[in-house]
Amino acid sequence: MTSEFASDGAPQDHGSATGHEFDPYLAKGEVQHPDQTDPHFGHLITAMVTPFTKDDRVDFKAFEALAVKLVDEGNDSLVVSGTTGETSTLEDYEKADLVRAAKSAVGDRAKIIAGTSTNHTSHDLEMASKAERAGADGQLVVTPYYNKPSQDGVLAHYRAVAGAADLPLMIYDIPGRTGIPIATETILKLAEHPHIMSLKDAKNDITATTEVLTKTDLEVYSGDDQNVLAWMAMGAAGVVSVTSHVAAPSFRRMVDAVLNYDLKEARIAHSELGPVIRALMTRVQGAVSSKLVLNWLGFPINTDVRLPLVQANKAEQELVLADLREAGWTL
Repeated sequence: MTSEFASDGAPQDHGSATGHEFDPYLAKGEVQHPDQTDPHFGHLITAMVTPFTKDDRVDFKAFEALAVKLVDEGNDSLVVSGTTGETSTLEDYEKADLVRAAKSAVGDRAKIIAGTSTNHTSHDLEMASKAERAGADGQLVVTPYYNKPSQDGVLAHYRAVAGAADLPLMIYDIPGRTGIPIATETILKLAEHPHIMSLKDAKNDITATTEVLTKTDLEVYSGDDQNVLAWMAMGAAGVVSVTSHVAAPSFRRMVDAVLNYDLKEARIAHSELGPVIRALMTRVQGAVSSKLVLNWLGFPINTDVRLPLVQANKAEQELVLADLREAGWTL
């Protein structure tokens, strides 16, 4: 759309094809106006837990049932073997098998995004290829952790992994886990790669996020459950969530309200989700809390996790319960 002015110099309001306006004083091409209403991976994505049996094997029956539940509740895509899926304790063959199981369970009802990250670039290249052969629809790649590479190293790593498979790639920027942020300048360069399509943003830097939204075509997802409304209000696509294991309908309600420009409804859903997000995201690690609460809700999943994670102790469970009761849940 272009901005035009009347003969007297006053701006003329033409609006967009959807009836929503932008600032007519803004010169054409100065910045983009993000409105990510049709993203490749959809709007609501759950980063799935990996259920285990009592003898520490992957519980594929529970995993497939969970995938179906999440899609039934409104998820557009699912992340398999990401952080919440305890990726660092999964064997390579387990990760590939999880992709196959998810695809078998949900078919074409949702896209499956494989967590392919390690902190060893050549291993990442191998995992990207395995994910593609297993049928993944995309890959989620975190900044190499522990190594603390320079930004040139980060750039080279992502470009190498993006070229290793014919899969859309979602960058995952989470300095709290990796030890370093991805500089905005690096993200702008990575956005030029044809396979790098989206960003899971868990840096909690609203200025940096705005710059990415207005200077690239990357589809941006909040990687922090509490930031979904704010990020989508800026034009982001949606969320890659943990809390949606147990509150997907509420997230769907909030996402759809934003897409329908219903700020009041979005605010209500955001407020109601507050204590639930606190319960799932701040008391114990997300894989631990998600399995625990799913189990409390009657979903057939063991609460077992793999070391170095351990199950929530009694005091931690009481904190989670108190948060959920504040949200009006009865457990």
